[in-house]
Amino acid sequence: MLNRKSIYFIVFTLAVLPLLAGASVVKERKGEVLLKVTIDAPPDTTDTRLWIPYPVSDTEQSIEDVRIDGNFTASGIYGVKETGNLALYAEWTEPVKERFITLAFKASAIERVKKNFNKAGESTEIPVEVLPYLSSNTFIPTDGKVKEIALKATRGKKTIREKARAVYDWVVENTKRDPDIKGCGTGDVERAIAKKGGKCADISSVFVALARASGVPAREVFGLRLGKSATDDITGGHHCWAEFYLPGWGWVPVDPSDVRKIMLKKGLSLDEAKSYREYYFGAVDEYRIALGRGGRALYLNPRQKQGPLNYFMYPYAEVDGKALEWLAAQKDLKYRITFKAID
Repeated sequence: MLNRKSIYFIVFTLAVLPLLAGASVVKERKGEVLLKVTIDAPPDTTDTRLWIPYPVSDTEQSIEDVRIDGNFTASGIYGVKETGNLALYAEWTEPVKERFITLAFKASAIERVKKNFNKAGESTEIPVEVLPYLSSNTFIPTDGKVKEIALKATRGKKTIREKARAVYDWVVENTKRDPDIKGCGTGDVERAIAKKGGKCADISSVFVALARASGVPAREVFGLRLGKSATDDITGGHHCWAEFYLPGWGWVPVDPSDVRKIMLKKGLSLDEAKSYREYYFGAVDEYRIALGRGGRALYLNPRQKQGPLNYFMYPYAEVDGKALEWLAAQKDLKYRITFKAID
């Protein structure tokens, strides 16, 4: 039988030795997410279609026990060709008074921290599958004013890491969060630069465009913030951050928009926000899951009729081939998202 001294020794060993060995505690957030979408459309219409970003498990998040319900005619999970992201698709081809669908799942996310850049070396070799993240498109321009700013911000910087950090610093120092913009913003880079700010999709898109114009592969991450309380309404929790590719290391998270959000919320100056600025270069918190990465001017699967979609983070719907307002408008396309923590 163990005496009290032996018990104390065992407890000490189990609690302290991992810390002495350099083990770190991984921050994690777990909970159940429930999304309900309803579509207001004429009861007699037979052409109503809906796409919802469908999260998947990876090395930093786990998505389990997925449950789908509703009064749709048909549904399925389809991949988006340009990005490889998935979408839950549903259609209503019969007259019905109210159209609704629910998507429920258990989510677990860890804090993403990638800061030990010395191990990456100074390689500049970019894998062929990463090269598309250097290109421009309608929503991510890399010429004109964008190129001019990128060259100025990264002058004298030689490595991809140095250039990425210079771009990040420029975005933090030269943009501000605009709380009056609807949802996460449109991600219009040139407008955000002209207005010197926006919401998270705007600020993250500026980082991506400037990074690509500097020769740094970069992409947006479209996600959803998990609740911080035992139960939370997270309907307004969509969030966009960014990643850049560092050869020898992989994709590195950055979130200049959250730096500016914290500065606005707490009334901080750039000097006072230094710790947040350092943290969000190479790390993001555990209170978020990714719904998809990359992709602008998208055609979904099955293909939508209204033309390319700016970005895919919110539910998107078409009635009789015409898109409903999707940027957090909550008009004809309504949704509610709730979170319940799991111990």
